[in-house]
Amino acid sequence: MIRNTIFRAGVALFGVTAVSVLPVHAETTPKAVLDHYVAMAQAKYQDALDTAKGLDKAVDALIATPSEETLKAARTAWLAARVPYQQSEVYRFGNPVVDDWEGKVNAWPLDEGLIDYVDASYGTESDSNAQYVANVIANKTIKIDGDEVDASKLTPEFLADTLHETGEVDANVATGYHAIEFLLWGQDLNGNDKGAGNRPYTDYDTANCTNGNCDRRAEYLKSASTLLVSDLQEMVDAWAPQGEATQHVEADPQAGISAILTGMGSLSYGELAGERMKLGVLLHDPEEEHDCFSDNTYNSHYYDALGIQSAYLGQYIRVDRTKMEGPSLSDLVVAKDAKLDAEMKAKLEKTMDAMSAMVKRGETVEAYDQMIAEGNDEGNATVQAAIDGLIDQTKTIERVIASLDLGAVELEGSDSLDNPNAVFQ
Repeated sequence: MIRNTIFRAGVALFGVTAVSVLPVHAETTPKAVLDHYVAMAQAKYQDALDTAKGLDKAVDALIATPSEETLKAARTAWLAARVPYQQSEVYRFGNPVVDDWEGKVNAWPLDEGLIDYVDASYGTESDSNAQYVANVIANKTIKIDGDEVDASKLTPEFLADTLHETGEVDANVATGYHAIEFLLWGQDLNGNDKGAGNRPYTDYDTANCTNGNCDRRAEYLKSASTLLVSDLQEMVDAWAPQGEATQHVEADPQAGISAILTGMGSLSYGELAGERMKLGVLLHDPEEEHDCFSDNTYNSHYYDALGIQSAYLGQYIRVDRTKMEGPSLSDLVVAKDAKLDAEMKAKLEKTMDAMSAMVKRGETVEAYDQMIAEGNDEGNATVQAAIDGLIDQTKTIERVIASLDLGAVELEGSDSLDNPNAVFQ
């Protein structure tokens, strides 16, 4: 079965809808599987693009008429935009076209002092980042590599070409979902206590401006939103029939099937179970949550895991509620080893059950940063169950790779899982 996600007012609610046993498509070939895999990729990125356009309109409304209502609408639009995008992350690993692009839209974590004002508790300097508190919204000139740089116009080009990852520091994230998230919510100063960021709408009200520079903050937000739309259009084009990402997976069917499994295994193990989840449990650090300003992390993890399941089953439920289904990796595996296919599907389902439990806790009990807090045994266990599911399904992904005679396929690792002591050094 695959999860059926229900939307209400732009916020995802979660339930499980039973789906009939997936049919094995007659005489499924690797090419047919890859054709459908590509079609799903383009659909996911198209959905991400369409919801980003909705976010862009909500940003326009916030800037034009700042109010509690327009700020809430922009935040709701951001949450809705995350749903299809997170399901696309399984396409990253194994496809350099996507992985090289991804940093423009989903880079994390970020040093938010580069962008805007921060609380005094944030500090004033960093040994690893000279732009730690550059606050480009407040300063029309900033220093980069010892040179004075004109920041008087916060255009999309300036954000993308000059500010993003400036000084070759990965934490200098100036574009994408998380820069926009920070500008909509502000810092989450609650630590492991309840509450997300609480930026006031008056930060965009030039007539009653709080925290200064409301006009420049609006300019930055609009430029970041514009960039998100154009960057997602780039990826929609990359998955067109003759697009670069499509060509990468379809040029050699065996390499293409390897790319699917590399994406599934690397996201499942090193990226999601390791860097995004286990690290936070080890450190009990509220900063180690993916959507940290909005407290949306449990949803973010859920949709990443759903994307992994989708890649195997060849199913995707689009934002408009239409369902895509076609020749799948599961079809190839069942033809080789029906028991292995059943095992893979069962483990994916077990992981989704654990993710659903985490989401339910997030919606009814406590946010993700509270779940990973030190001393919260029940919250830690809820997150750990999802991590365990991801690790266990990766072991079966490795068996699938062997079953399909794909040769050496390298999956992303993580110190958080492979060498936990290194995390504390």
